[in-house]
Amino acid sequence: MELTQLEYFITVAKLQHMTKAAKALNLTQPALSHAISKLEEELGLPLFDRGGRNIRLNRYGVQFAKRVEGALRSIEGGIQEIREWSDPDTGLISISYLNILGVDLVPNLVQEYMQEHPKVRFELFQGNLGDLDEHFELGSSDLMITSRESPVMKHEWLTIQKVPLYIVVPARHPFARQSSLSLTKLSGEPFVGLKKNCGLKATITARFENTGFQLASTYDAEDLVTVAGFIRAGLGVSVLPQTPGLMLEGLAWIPIAEEGWEWEIGLKWRKDRYLPAAAKAFIDCMEQQQVHPV
Repeated sequence: MELTQLEYFITVAKLQHMTKAAKALNLTQPALSHAISKLEEELGLPLFDRGGRNIRLNRYGVQFAKRVEGALRSIEGGIQEIREWSDPDTGLISISYLNILGVDLVPNLVQEYMQEHPKVRFELFQGNLGDLDEHFELGSSDLMITSRESPVMKHEWLTIQKVPLYIVVPARHPFARQSSLSLTKLSGEPFVGLKKNCGLKATITARFENTGFQLASTYDAEDLVTVAGFIRAGLGVSVLPQTPGLMLEGLAWIPIAEEGWEWEIGLKWRKDRYLPAAAKAFIDCMEQQQVHPV
């Protein structure tokens, strides 16, 4: 059974006349008659009572027509929905992002974009790095806002923000009033680290490896907010970005003396996967209006 057969059937059912229906469908009458007969053969019963060129739906045809009309309306609605999704001005932009970025960066990006594209809709998924990677790789989101990772051949990357990293200590710590501090000074200090499911983990680990300085974590927290809380409680020191959500009372933020200590945040997408026009338009906008470092 084919979709065209069903469309032919509904046209004939509405016009109750084979010749008129054939003309409306731009078909020959024999071709239309053959299509309807084939449909009836597949169903195993007649749908029309025939009297020459005039035909009338029988009780089977009436019941079937109700179902077919509903199905065709559903298909038409699906087609319209897909067209809207694929339109860069009315489409859906699906983005997954790290928990900490939901405090400030992502809401600002969405708000600014919707000011210029008010009919676009966003589908947002927030989580830790492990959840986001799985969500993204399964194709449940088209774009991902995350920390920069080591290059993956099938991924594209666009930097949208570079955030300076700071040494963070309790306000009563002896280092608290330093104007800047070398990481080597943290040797022997209890250090609050991050578990692998936090997006900043890879960045901090790579930076420490480049300095040749080894730092053993006393605690490994699930997220950045927990790290800030541990530091405020006097349980250790750490390295964090100075972003909203982490600026707790009782913390001292000290610039790092060594260069290159930044958290690079960007937009990631897969080049081997179809991207809706709305997602492409969002990427283009980010390229033209990149967020400046804070």
